Amino acid sequence: MADGKLVRDLIPQIIRESGAEPMIYVAGPEEYRERLRHKLSEEVADLTADDSAAAEELADILEVVHALALDLGMTPSRLEERRAQKAASRGGFAGKVVWTGNA
Repeated sequence: MADGKLVRDLIPQIIRESGAEPMIYVAGPEEYRERLRHKLSEEVADLTADDSAAAEELADILEVVHALALDLGMTPSRLEERRAQKAASRGGFAGKVVWTGNA
């Protein structure tokens, strides 16, 4: 993978408005998917490092998850349907249940 990092679509415009000229290119399909997965890891690391920015980091994670779902052929609404199905059949995480093995 080449140097650089995947950024939100408006970042080049924001950089231009600040008076600089960004050096950018559009990733191909394979690179894009690889960079999305890397970006997801980065955002999760950011979330685990700083609780004070949790809302921002969770929003970033959700944006990356939606982009990755679209790249894999799944709309955000279909992803939400799948999440709801899993929650209905296996539960969520609100119960704070920790499994330590079987007796």
